[in-house]
Amino acid sequence: MKLVECVPNFSEGRDRSIIDQIAREVEETDGVKLLDVDPGADTNRTVVTFIGAPELVKEAAFKCIQKAAQLIDMRKHSGAHARHGATDVCPFVPVCGVTMEDCVQIAKEVGERVGRELEIPIYLYENAATRPERVNLAEVRKGEYEALEEKLKKPEWKPDFGPAIFNAKAGATNISAREFLIAYNINLNTKDAKLAKKVAFGLREQGRIKRNDQGKFVRDEQGNPVYEPGKFKGVKATGWYIDEYGQAQITMNITNYKVAPFHEIYEEARKDAATLGLTVTGSELVGLLPKEPMLLAADYYLAKQGKHSGIPEKDRIHIAIKSMGLEDISPFDPRKKIIEYAFQNDDGKLVGMNLRNFTDELSSDSPAPGGGSVAALAGAQAAGLVAMVGNLSHGKKAYQASWDDLAKASERAQTLKDQFLSAIDEDTDAFNGVMACFRLPKNTEEEKVARDEAIQEATKEATRVPLRVLKMLPEVLDLAALMAKKGNENSLSDAGVAMSMSRSAAEGAYMNVLINLKDINDMEFVQSTKAEAEATLLQVRETTDRDLDPLLKALKS
Repeated sequence: MKLVECVPNFSEGRDRSIIDQIAREVEETDGVKLLDVDPGADTNRTVVTFIGAPELVKEAAFKCIQKAAQLIDMRKHSGAHARHGATDVCPFVPVCGVTMEDCVQIAKEVGERVGRELEIPIYLYENAATRPERVNLAEVRKGEYEALEEKLKKPEWKPDFGPAIFNAKAGATNISAREFLIAYNINLNTKDAKLAKKVAFGLREQGRIKRNDQGKFVRDEQGNPVYEPGKFKGVKATGWYIDEYGQAQITMNITNYKVAPFHEIYEEARKDAATLGLTVTGSELVGLLPKEPMLLAADYYLAKQGKHSGIPEKDRIHIAIKSMGLEDISPFDPRKKIIEYAFQNDDGKLVGMNLRNFTDELSSDSPAPGGGSVAALAGAQAAGLVAMVGNLSHGKKAYQASWDDLAKASERAQTLKDQFLSAIDEDTDAFNGVMACFRLPKNTEEEKVARDEAIQEATKEATRVPLRVLKMLPEVLDLAALMAKKGNENSLSDAGVAMSMSRSAAEGAYMNVLINLKDINDMEFVQSTKAEAEATLLQVRETTDRDLDPLLKALKS
């Protein structure tokens, strides 16, 4: 799954009608989820947050910028926040399955389209900047809207896209790619904000002002304070007292959780707080965050316990929540706080059904779900059994020599399990996609051609899903064989069932590849796909024949 977050800021925070019309552009873009709309009256600015697949987010971003240019008149705008245009900034943030480089390309493509179609000057900043002097947004936006007309006349401030002509109504828009920003607070057992600040200043990148031997602040030749850097780059932090909670907090923004993981910040805060006689009681995440920093935290705490991360993802998330006290002052619901879970709701999906409901749906007169989804489910069960054997073996002295191998195998099996589970719905969705193409109009020759092309492409995708399932199964068999050889001997039968289920899943996926190939006209695709599927199935059969017989003999003995 590829997910990009977009957080455009619009120069309107008071007129709810305008704000709602801009937000509606997101809501009406299929496949994009509106996460938050945060208007500010004093700043006269609204921050909108949405997420989706890259191409869909690009479209939603353009539509928002277009609507803002129609509705907001910068000649009449005033507010406490610095601003450049109707859409002031529009950053793109990698969340899942995309890189920073991908988001830089998205920023450039959206910027080019906005400049060309809407004739709005576009400046690229931060990671998308084309010049060193444009990395810092403050420099790009210096002088704000009021200085823009003269700024555009200077060759060094020619926009990256769009005309170097003052657009009095829309102003200019600044587009970027940046890392995800996490708003994070750490709770202390005190009401004293000064103590909270002492801890915060040691954590933040800026650090605290130096003191000399006499305890006085150190200043440079210009009289500016000299700072001692703090422990974490990309962290801005201070301390405050929250009356609602009856306690002080260290409040911070983490601009790059890969450089400054928030579980490491939490642990350092505990150490530093203890030197002041304070106790960290827990912490609080404000807004949403990606899944990755939660899993990094979980794996850190599991490792401290001498355990590995080859357990279900939901259990890893639970470990992170409990270890960092994320429910100390308010509930932490992963389905609402973690972006991927908020975006990917299993309600109404096959994978979200209980066993009885899934089997009932399977046994109905509906052609989907069918054999492809069942093959994917069988693969998930095989991978799940592999992980189970590993978890029943790791940590036991009798298998200590193999702990590292067992841990790695369990972790990989969990990943494969989740991919198989996703394929359950992907297979049914692909079949439904083919059926939808058959319902396309065919009243004219052009419509007939378009319909036939759509059917062919949809059928290819319906073939690719079971092929992906099939190609994962040799690895599951190898992991099952490792468990049979090095794992808990009391779970030998489970490793054997994993092998049998893998073979059944492979046979089922192969048959689903074949039945779709017969309706595809592209013979090159048919031949290459069939050859790949046959080779993989042969590998599965040979591996099962090789490994299952010795396992059965061991069980009989």
